[in-house]
Amino acid sequence: MMTASQIIRTPGGEELVVLPRAEYEALLERAEHEAEDADDVGVYDARKAELAAGGGILPPEVSAAILRGVSRLKAIREWKDETQLHLAFTTGISQGYLSDLESGRRTGTPETIAKLAKVLGVPVEWLS
Repeated sequence: MMTASQIIRTPGGEELVVLPRAEYEALLERAEHEAEDADDVGVYDARKAELAAGGGILPPEVSAAILRGVSRLKAIREWKDETQLHLAFTTGISQGYLSDLESGRRTGTPETIAKLAKVLGVPVEWLS
């Protein structure tokens, strides 16, 4: 149930709206949900563009993890049931570097990405 809002004018002529706290908090919550929806649409659009560019279709489990905010590399690694330590060992890179790649603190060289893709058994495009 909405209550009447009140409009007041400042000495400078600016109009301000006064509304009950419950309505204000409901507006904030709705805005937060809309922002989350916009983020989801952005991820969906990016995946759709990748598919159109020939990047292949990511498995649903990987896409769902990405939508939850997991990095693509981490989502694929977990989908392949690999640990960071084992993947680092089999690719010859350090576990710390792999962690940095997964968190986005660093970007991998094309050679590193190719090694990761080969060991994970996925197209390089999935990790690029």
